[in-house]
Amino acid sequence: MRFGLLEFLTLVGSLGLFIYGMKVTSEGLQKVAGGRMRNLLRAMTSNLLTGVLTGLFSTVVVQSSGAITVMVVSFVNAGLLKLRQAISVIMGANIGTTIKALLFSWAVFTDLSITRLAIPIIGLAFPLLFLRTDQAKAWAEFLIGLALLFLGLEFMKHSVPPPSPEALAFLRDLSGMGMFSVLLFVLMGVALTIVIQRSSASIALTMMLCENGTIGYEMAAALVLGENIGTTLTANIAAWVANVWAKRAARAHFLIKVIAVSWALLLFHPYLHVLDRTVTAMFGASPYESPTQVKWALTFLHISLNVLNTVLLIGFIPVLERIVTWMVPVRSELDEEYRLEYLEGDIPLSPEVSLLEARKEIAKFGRLTHEMLHMVRELLTAKDQRIRDGLMDRIAKYEQITDRIEVEVGKYLTKTSTEVRNEEVSAEIQGMLGIIGDLERIGDIFFQMSKAMERKLTDRLWFTPEQRSNLLEMLDLLEQAFVVMHRNLDVEGGAVSLDEAVEAEQRINQKRDQLRRAHLRSIESGDYNVKSGLVYNDLFSSCEKVGDHLINVSEARYQES
Repeated sequence: MRFGLLEFLTLVGSLGLFIYGMKVTSEGLQKVAGGRMRNLLRAMTSNLLTGVLTGLFSTVVVQSSGAITVMVVSFVNAGLLKLRQAISVIMGANIGTTIKALLFSWAVFTDLSITRLAIPIIGLAFPLLFLRTDQAKAWAEFLIGLALLFLGLEFMKHSVPPPSPEALAFLRDLSGMGMFSVLLFVLMGVALTIVIQRSSASIALTMMLCENGTIGYEMAAALVLGENIGTTLTANIAAWVANVWAKRAARAHFLIKVIAVSWALLLFHPYLHVLDRTVTAMFGASPYESPTQVKWALTFLHISLNVLNTVLLIGFIPVLERIVTWMVPVRSELDEEYRLEYLEGDIPLSPEVSLLEARKEIAKFGRLTHEMLHMVRELLTAKDQRIRDGLMDRIAKYEQITDRIEVEVGKYLTKTSTEVRNEEVSAEIQGMLGIIGDLERIGDIFFQMSKAMERKLTDRLWFTPEQRSNLLEMLDLLEQAFVVMHRNLDVEGGAVSLDEAVEAEQRINQKRDQLRRAHLRSIESGDYNVKSGLVYNDLFSSCEKVGDHLINVSEARYQES
């Protein structure tokens, strides 16, 4: 097959189609994901075992572990799955993909391409685009993105000239160098799967190489080990356009495979001899001596490697989570995505423990809204348009996060309240519900302030140096009020400092009154543009509203203590 400029551009276009499909799918999922889908995924991955089973059965149905892991990455990117849940699903997908190897060995399986469904999926989505409801359009976006993703996968698979057994005959000369040959063939297996884009197809090719005598049992086993690592490339490509949590899920897939191959290489010869005895007992011939039996040894290697690795690692999923978090740190604030940290899983039996965990989450919620203050301040002074656009996108994203946190923490506290028979604890829950409402409202106000500044830029309005200085002073007062609020959210017992909170709020009110009087005088005297003056008035008034919600938080904590 000729591979010139046109073929190269076809390969690049296929990759672009795949990545764009991943992006559209993820965005569609975020819009579609109402409570029912989120609850279904939670039920399916409620513990590590059900997560593994979900991945296993999904891969058996779809017949592509690559497609399943890409979908898992998109679920994580959309916030529908937590990293820990995703890792268990990926482990199950690794087992599910071994069923295809078993069918290959029986020679009764014809490759099922899910890409055949891509165009019908678009046909199903197309009418939804013309419906008026946002939910229907979101479903259309999700389905079209999924179809594009599958088409991209298929085009990538066919854009690279597939290696034939004849073209790989040189491998026979590389198989007599002991452990060095084993490692070399592992690397070749990685490369082979990257080129073919299907681990099952590369395993089938390996079986053909054995059937015609090009390579022996040991080198074929090394190729299979490498092919297990190569199959992780698809998910990692999908994670290129995803957030840091999705990147970690893709990296977890890679890490799981590397661990499997590492222990298999340490036990390489004993492991192969165990498989040899198994195949000999079942079929009456050794794969070391009979090329026709190598396919069964490779099949059992592929299955046992993924099953044993899942059994070994399932209890260490939290450790894997910490490792991939270290491997993929948050390199920029734009790469962040919020996840509930303390309220995972079911409600603890003790309501007291539930409230302790909820209080930690609320304190973290407070720090997130404080971060929005820093964004608004930076937006006020930023001169570069790209920086301003990035800040406005982040503020909008954080506002959506605050909405979700209010719902999630509110549900948790409401469920906890059903277990409570103590009026004092019940009152404490009511206070916490009020706090998350105030924090969510702070997020809304900061978002409205960013839109006001966006309107100012769109209309080419400008603040005077005095106006900008006044707004920065107002933001400084909010900074002080946030510090007091954090202190009150973090304290235990009766150490809530309400006096400091009241003083901070009074300073904000006084500054607002001062700015309002000066603002009205300036309008009367015609000192500056009326339109920019309206935006200016909105901004300092919004700062005062944030101050009101901050004092509400401290007052609620004081009443609880």
